Amino acid sequence: MWQNLFQYEFLQNAYLSGILVGFIAPLLGVFIVSKRLALIPDALSHVSLSGVAIATFLISIGILPAAFNPMLLGIVFSVIGAIVLWQLTRQFHNVQEIGIAIVMSLSLGISVIFIALAKGVNLDLTSYLFGSINTISRQDLWIVAILALSTIIFVRLQYRKLFAIVFDEDFIRVRNLRINLVNGTFFVFVGLVVAVSMKIVGVLLISALMTLPVAIAIRLAKSFKQTIVYAVISGEIGVITGLISSYYLNLPSGGTIVVTLVLLLLGVFVWTKMKKIKQKRLTD
Repeated sequence: MWQNLFQYEFLQNAYLSGILVGFIAPLLGVFIVSKRLALIPDALSHVSLSGVAIATFLISIGILPAAFNPMLLGIVFSVIGAIVLWQLTRQFHNVQEIGIAIVMSLSLGISVIFIALAKGVNLDLTSYLFGSINTISRQDLWIVAILALSTIIFVRLQYRKLFAIVFDEDFIRVRNLRINLVNGTFFVFVGLVVAVSMKIVGVLLISALMTLPVAIAIRLAKSFKQTIVYAVISGEIGVITGLISSYYLNLPSGGTIVVTLVLLLLGVFVWTKMKKIKQKRLTD
């Protein structure tokens, strides 16, 4: 496989994109889980799919050229959806799940309609639903690389405000501190990451890439910064192992990545349980 990695461009695109997404998805996922908004990636993945479906329909009727990358419209829709969700979570502060459910249901309905209308265009729906390393182009890789760099810079510069938003947003509002721009920008970055992750893990599994590494990190970390580090490491292990497994087993990359992360979570859970039992015996 390593010889093929240097020989075939699609493998280079897949692994480099996977490594980048495996870093930034858990990075943002830590803040999402801490804000108790774990359903946001699910909703945005459906929004992104609706953009892909509409792009495919526009290609079928000749408005967009056949060479157009549907993921680009998926990114636009995901950003718009992120802004809408941000506003809805502000309006329904105590029942945020309502806004998320509304966006998710509407997007899924739009996707089904336009996929049915897009006759004559070969849309590999399986690759978008479950991920496929064979469909990642060099253009996709450049999009992921630019997004990864932008995400890391944003989190680095706005870390203190993001931390405050997660743990004491009400206090910030009472003090009239300007956090709306930071909060809104954060949602936009989540939307972008969800959209570009679509071909790697698939629409149905994007949420897992943002939440499972965080669940693993929570079991191990003793501080918020440690949680971020462990989440990123777990994400990279899951993505790289999953991509290698999908290559050899000829399976969808998204499924193998998620299964790898679940197995890693179970392993960490067993290890921490055994560690607690051993410590208890020593103290007794």
